[in-house]
Amino acid sequence: MKHITKLLAGAAVATMVSFGVHAQEVTLTVHHFLGPKAPAQSKMIEPWAKKIEEESNGRIKFEIFPSMSLGGNPPELYRQVRDGVADIVWTLPGYTPGVFPRLEVFELPGVHLGDARATNLAMWDLKDEYAEDLKDVHTLAVHVHAGQAIHLTQKDVRTVDDVKGLKLRTPTRTGSWMIEAWGAEPVGMPVPALPQAMSLGVVDGGLVPFEVVPPLKLAELVAYSVEGEGVNSRFGTSTFLFAMNKDRYDSLPDDLKEILDRNSGREFAGHIGDVFNDVEEVGKKMINDGKGQVVQLTAEQKATFDAPAATVVDRWIEEASSNGIDGAKLVEDAKAAVLSHTK
Repeated sequence: MKHITKLLAGAAVATMVSFGVHAQEVTLTVHHFLGPKAPAQSKMIEPWAKKIEEESNGRIKFEIFPSMSLGGNPPELYRQVRDGVADIVWTLPGYTPGVFPRLEVFELPGVHLGDARATNLAMWDLKDEYAEDLKDVHTLAVHVHAGQAIHLTQKDVRTVDDVKGLKLRTPTRTGSWMIEAWGAEPVGMPVPALPQAMSLGVVDGGLVPFEVVPPLKLAELVAYSVEGEGVNSRFGTSTFLFAMNKDRYDSLPDDLKEILDRNSGREFAGHIGDVFNDVEEVGKKMINDGKGQVVQLTAEQKATFDAPAATVVDRWIEEASSNGIDGAKLVEDAKAAVLSHTK
């Protein structure tokens, strides 16, 4: 009888322990640099978090901290997630130059062709080729926005000669190289600093997608927003990283890891592309309805920008090769992958 009682007691304890493990709840912090109404939060991060909370029956919860409200500056976000200051961050690899030498290939002129979904799927296809860049974090997604347009406070720009001598904001070093190739002066800064820099005349304009026009209220500052027509309509793009602290991910029960994994794959990458493609039209409308005008360059006018920008690709390949990376192959593979998904 005592033996049976012990067995029953042991079974009860085992059941309680098993239930306790199964019912483990975690709260994950998410930190990023844009405001709470920006599409990155309202159309990407929040729906993603809600879906995971529902699929986990509330066992995973999220606390989202926009506008760097956990402290620090945008360039510190990668270090924050790597070191565990935040569980998850959304940031630009370009804010920490040199840390992501392979992923940078998707920012180069002529690689991204203006369709965020196509480039995101290409990035997923080639994930093994830049995996070394991301070894210190658990990657939830890498993606791009729809691509850079040139937004100017005063000058009407139609050819590359029109930007010579202008000061233009850029988020990345490859963007700086492109601006230099145009004969203009690059000014590096995180995007939240752009409105003040434009209003004070620190810069004449900046390279950003139309997606940030609403949250940064750029329609109040921009006189001309310049892009091309059709495929290859933009001036490069920026890569983004949605990443989780590696130790935090490893500490989760396997069933919760599986839920995160299921919501961090190819389908999610394509969805992010759709989100960033769709929000462009909202920003364009705000420019046209405000004090500004969206200018679409002809193919001949756009070519005047593309010709000097091609030197950026050669410069990048040479630097990558000097660091033991087959830059030429990366560029070739990235271009082919993007083209394969471009309609």
